[in-house]
Amino acid sequence: MFHLLFLVNLFLHVQSVPQNSSIVEFLPGFDGPLPFYLQTGYIGVGKSEEVQLFYYFVKSESDPSQDPLLLWLTGGPGCSSFSGLVYEVGPLEFAQKAYNGSLPILVSSPHSWTKFASILFLEQPVNTGFSYATTSAYKCTDLQACDHVYEFLRKWFVNHPEFISNPFYVSGDSYSGITIPVIVQLISNGIEAGKEPLINLKGYSLGNPITFFEESNYQVPYSHGMGLISDELYESLNEFCKGDYINIDPTNKQCVENFKMYKNLVSGINSAQILDPECGTDTDFHPTQSSNRRSLEEDFICQESPIAKNKLATYWANDLRVQEALHVIRKGTIRRPWTRCNQTIAYTSYEITLKNSIPYHVNLSLKGYRSLIYSGDHDMSVPFQSTQAWIKYLNYSIIDDWRPWMVNGQVGGYTKSYSNHMTYATIKGGGHIASENKREESFYMFKRWITQQPL
Repeated sequence: MFHLLFLVNLFLHVQSVPQNSSIVEFLPGFDGPLPFYLQTGYIGVGKSEEVQLFYYFVKSESDPSQDPLLLWLTGGPGCSSFSGLVYEVGPLEFAQKAYNGSLPILVSSPHSWTKFASILFLEQPVNTGFSYATTSAYKCTDLQACDHVYEFLRKWFVNHPEFISNPFYVSGDSYSGITIPVIVQLISNGIEAGKEPLINLKGYSLGNPITFFEESNYQVPYSHGMGLISDELYESLNEFCKGDYINIDPTNKQCVENFKMYKNLVSGINSAQILDPECGTDTDFHPTQSSNRRSLEEDFICQESPIAKNKLATYWANDLRVQEALHVIRKGTIRRPWTRCNQTIAYTSYEITLKNSIPYHVNLSLKGYRSLIYSGDHDMSVPFQSTQAWIKYLNYSIIDDWRPWMVNGQVGGYTKSYSNHMTYATIKGGGHIASENKREESFYMFKRWITQQPL
């Protein structure tokens, strides 16, 4: 009898979930029960828990009791972590290429990082995805938002103590290159101060990260290297603009004219992935609106583009059946339609004060934390040259010099490792969100790094 009661209590403990959290076993658009553990929920942060942050938590499909735990933060600011869950590193992806009027179909992804790690996808800052504030017109700075993430983590671990000893990493891409080093620093400071729960922090990873706000100066040399502008224009730009394309002197007529010519030449290029057609962005899209600006030929091309597939998220996440399945708190709280990226957030509820995260990288390196920095080499918005430049600025010794790394017998990209436990890698053919359009290569790159194997 005692043995039976013990098993019943153990079962109840395993199946229990924290308050304001729910286990999701079925999702509209996915055929059958989910083949992985998905939990969603809200955790309140701030003085009066006025900020309610929504998360998706997926357990490792291997050994969740021992495997690493990742916190995934999508960039923006204001881009939903749903991007990570479905488009980048998570266990789901959309099957349809173009919307046909029905609920978009979800299928399993064979290259999910949850094959070897548990991932906590967090919607932050406030007003991102399904996160919201209980007070109207709530505003915060970027540093306050980082504090919110750290507070969220501490509360999440209190509710999930079984994961406190797992190796912990913070991962993300794009604008997260500014905030993740700050968040990792906050966690490190908390560990040193003995703040419980003590998180088993091991390191962080960043894809095509915005690191300092002068990185757009590298777009001109990138464009030249990719054959988008002529040698003559590039040389003239260097001569008259001196490499500064952010603070152009309006009286420097030759620089102004050259830069205008440069902008015209690249105006038809998709800066996030220069090989993709230029079809606008899915962040501009709303399901109740249509555009008549493109010809029939252009519409056909753009219907087959990644942007068309990205728009499926807008249809799917705004479906009330989906929000009910995800246990989204909506009535009286979230008054806006769901968008993959809330582009108004920087003007309404989020103030950018930090424009350079390099000092945080320096400090974290000195503390011995591991880091993986990677670049899709077809991204013009945050060119790989800018990332290589600030890594070189750190002035650490090279321990594994520039070499190719392989996937299925082919070059997946190139890599270099440093004495400060930092690994840099390019992903061949990858765009601004390399883990989205090069999922297989990203999968093997990250799996090797997280298990401390050479790329």
